[in-house]
Amino acid sequence: MQVFRSVSNAHLPPTAITIGNFDGLHAGHEAMLSELKSAAALHGLKTCVLTFEPHPREFFAPDAAPARLTSLREKLELLAAREIDYVIVQRFDRKFSSLSALDFRDQILAKDLNARHVIVGDDFCFGAKRAGDFALLQDSKDFSTCSLATVADGNLRISSTAVRTALAAGNMDLATHYLGRPYSIAGRVVDGDKIGRTLGFPTANIQIKHNRPPLFGIFVVEVHGLEQPYQGVASLGFRPTIHGGDLYPKLEAHLFDFNRQIYRQHLRVDFLHKLRDEEKYIDLPTLVAQIEKDCIAAKEWFAVNR
Repeated sequence: MQVFRSVSNAHLPPTAITIGNFDGLHAGHEAMLSELKSAAALHGLKTCVLTFEPHPREFFAPDAAPARLTSLREKLELLAAREIDYVIVQRFDRKFSSLSALDFRDQILAKDLNARHVIVGDDFCFGAKRAGDFALLQDSKDFSTCSLATVADGNLRISSTAVRTALAAGNMDLATHYLGRPYSIAGRVVDGDKIGRTLGFPTANIQIKHNRPPLFGIFVVEVHGLEQPYQGVASLGFRPTIHGGDLYPKLEAHLFDFNRQIYRQHLRVDFLHKLRDEEKYIDLPTLVAQIEKDCIAAKEWFAVNR
């Protein structure tokens, strides 16, 4: 997969293209990518995904923007696994957001990205003030178009918002159902304060690149990126018992039957089941006793579910 960091840097062969934020790459996105690959094969085109950085809602209202489900690196890794030919990561700024709908259609899609077939969702809008719609795309003489219906679970539209809602509620089974895989966070192991080791529970401290996590608490996890997957428990939050709490959230994973230095390793933490919310304990011995209970509960969960 070839990645371009701007539309202006891309010089592409004829493409079938889809457009969106693709945050989380849930079942609705999977349907879009499946249609993209089928259309590209039918018309003899390369596949292309146009996505944006930052998320447009982060640009227009940073304080009100939703929590990201995936960092940019995670999103690119997921797209690469689906064998997309080209991904354009377009910087979403004042200049780009001011493009008229006609300029977006005729310049960005038709000329810059050499689009010959464009696939969008049924609610897709584009251009300044979201003035462009599917009808405007259909009027293009440069490419054919296809609009995909919403992918739903019963009466609920499967969307990034639905995934965030499930994660925030601790409903990991529902989030997994919407995503088609366990929700995960990936990052490098960074140096921490080593308090876990002194408590008898060494942890891998995973660097978080999200604007803020979509879930918090204590979880049963499976960690990938080493010689084999490792089961364990993870804390994602502000560690209120340690030094009065952290300013920014931390992800710490304790791996069962594992005790070696893995700094700088890039790991993926799959969140399988929520055990509980974070709590503040009166002292460290009380915290240790709870961690012991969490580890027992996690091993019991694995015994039943793995």
